[in-house]
Amino acid sequence: MRALVLERQHELSLREIDLPLEVGPTDVKIALHTVGVCGSDVHYYTHGRIGNFIVNAPMVLGHEAAGTVVEVGAKVTTLKAGDRVCMEPGIPDLSSRASKLGIYNVDPSVVFWATPPVHGVLTPFTVHPAAFTYKLPDNVSFAEGAMVEPFAVGMQAAARARIAPGDVGAVIGAGPIGIMVALAALAGGCSKVLISDFSKEKLEIAGRYDGIIPVDLTKETFAAAIARETDSWGADVVFEASGSAKAYNGIFDLVRPGGALVLVGLPVEPVNFDVPGAIAKEVRIETVFRYANIYDRALALIGSGKVDLKPLITGTYAFEESIAAFERAAKALPTDVKLQILMEG
Repeated sequence: MRALVLERQHELSLREIDLPLEVGPTDVKIALHTVGVCGSDVHYYTHGRIGNFIVNAPMVLGHEAAGTVVEVGAKVTTLKAGDRVCMEPGIPDLSSRASKLGIYNVDPSVVFWATPPVHGVLTPFTVHPAAFTYKLPDNVSFAEGAMVEPFAVGMQAAARARIAPGDVGAVIGAGPIGIMVALAALAGGCSKVLISDFSKEKLEIAGRYDGIIPVDLTKETFAAAIARETDSWGADVVFEASGSAKAYNGIFDLVRPGGALVLVGLPVEPVNFDVPGAIAKEVRIETVFRYANIYDRALALIGSGKVDLKPLITGTYAFEESIAAFERAAKALPTDVKLQILMEG
């Protein structure tokens, strides 16, 4: 099949590649419709690696996807040909200790699309387990279906935060994941969520949502803004979603005593972590790696109309323009949040 292939760092091509399409008894075959361009896809393109995951061989990119079922395995009863679906891109070993504990996202043997050496889905068809394939509600478009994957990260963060109704949240970083985290925190019960960034354009997009308060770091510190909004008490939950090592400087000045810090962004270099600052406030620290047991809930929330992700889609490209889409994504334009690729019209 024709696919968008990352040949090596800085080199993409649209070419034919052999990919397995055998449909097992519990699998479904899907015709891809929409695939989002994720920051990890772009990072593999620009850096050739993320941590210990290194691109040592050509790899098909793409893992935020929605499409239509065209074939089902003999034992599949929950889906049928013609169903519009989105797919959870990580396939765990359901007999593993991690899966039995309900934390299959950290299963060492998980197979995750577009994570070396596993191919992604920027290609016309894919085969996927029915257990990790979810039918889209009639009111959810393919474009929104392809947004479930990044929103699930936000949902995982909100779940790890253990938000109580009325909490004040604070998110460092107004990129795609940061905005998703803010929306999930609001849906999870926060009365308001402050979100900080240096990009006026991204803050303007985030600020369109009721309940989100944008904070321009070129004009004031996040600590000052949070103090103003909380009578100097601090945020109940702080989410670090920028991945910047600098974000950890003074991070415990943002959170209230006994509050929570949820780590979502992945720094590429070591960070300075203020252990005394954390201990003095007894801050609870949580970490987020992808998501588990939450994909269907993220989809349900979008389907309910309580979360509208459509304003975050800032560019759409045809499949034949995939390389241009990645070149644009690599520029990290301040007006861009989420770019998507249409596999079919």
